[in-house]
Amino acid sequence: MGYWKKQHGLRGSFLEECINVSNSIYLDEGLAVVQKVPTPITPVELDSKTGTIKLAYFDQKSTIDYLGNVQGIPVAFDAKETNLEYLPLMNIHDHQIRFMRAYSKQDGLSFLIISFKKHNKVFLCPFEVLDYYWTRSKKNGRKSIPYNIFNARYEIKRSGNILLHYLATLQNYLIDKDNGNVLERFDLNERSRENTQLYN
Repeated sequence: MGYWKKQHGLRGSFLEECINVSNSIYLDEGLAVVQKVPTPITPVELDSKTGTIKLAYFDQKSTIDYLGNVQGIPVAFDAKETNLEYLPLMNIHDHQIRFMRAYSKQDGLSFLIISFKKHNKVFLCPFEVLDYYWTRSKKNGRKSIPYNIFNARYEIKRSGNILLHYLATLQNYLIDKDNGNVLERFDLNERSRENTQLYN
């Protein structure tokens, strides 16, 4: 059970802050309506003087960080940050995979936005790629998504006052999805190394 103490607060990551600012601009400009999904909490300890929550626990597992609609297309995505050369799959949970898989089957777009802090780069990772690694990890394949599979087509960059203009990258995902070649856009030619290089 996850707990939250007031001195640390529910501070979002820098990546989430950038996404939130970008989402506000998208909303103002009529480009998309995407919101952060709040995680329900139950207060355990209150500060009697200020009436604020000092200690609480999370009621349930969060399914996904963001839900919304981009010009008629439903989207659901999670934001992940890593200091490593890869994103460990242990940072993603079974219930999140189940949710994204079900969402995709309903013609929604599910994906991750991954910040590789070591490289100061952010990428959109389509659910197809996440599912590729997730499925193989359950069969003794590698337990992470490596940085070096990504290319410029799926990089998310700043554009004017939009800190992370992920809609531009999302357009590439849509094109590839329509053409049925999402996985072909990624360097997944490491099948022979899966059993020896599980983490990096």
